[in-house]
Amino acid sequence: MTEAKTRSAAFDSEVWLAGIDPARREEAERLLAIFAEATGWEPRLFGPSMVGFGRYVYRYESGHGGESLATGFSLRKAELSVYLMAGGETLQPILARLGPHRMGKACLYVKRLDAVDEGVLREAIRAGLEDLALHWPVHPV
Repeated sequence: MTEAKTRSAAFDSEVWLAGIDPARREEAERLLAIFAEATGWEPRLFGPSMVGFGRYVYRYESGHGGESLATGFSLRKAELSVYLMAGGETLQPILARLGPHRMGKACLYVKRLDAVDEGVLREAIRAGLEDLALHWPVHPV
C-alpha cells in the first residue's frame, strides 16, 4: 500500500502564525478559536498548510485506507478552505444560513470570514463531524 502524502504533525501556533500573511493573520487566529470551540480538540498540522482538528480512519472495500483530518481549514490565497467531510445534503440547511460561500465535495470555500455567521460555521463543523462519525471512526488526536 502506498504511504499517505499528507501526514499529521505537532502544531505550534506561534510558528504557524508567524508564517501567515499579516493581512490574513486575524482570520487565522479567529479560525483557530472557532475550530477549538466547535470541536474541543487541539489543532494538528496536516501537510504544510492544512490545520486539522481530530482525525478519521478509513478503509474501503478495495483495501485502500488511511487517515486524514476530521475537520479543519487552510488559508488559501483567494479563499479560506474549510474541510467539512459530511455529505452535502447533511449541511445544506445549515449552509443556507451561513452567508456567501461555495461548496465542493467536502470543502467549504469562503472569501472572507467576516462575511459569514460564525455561529453557523460552528454548527456546520459539528454537523460535519457527526456525519463523518456515522461512516468512519473519528478520533480527537
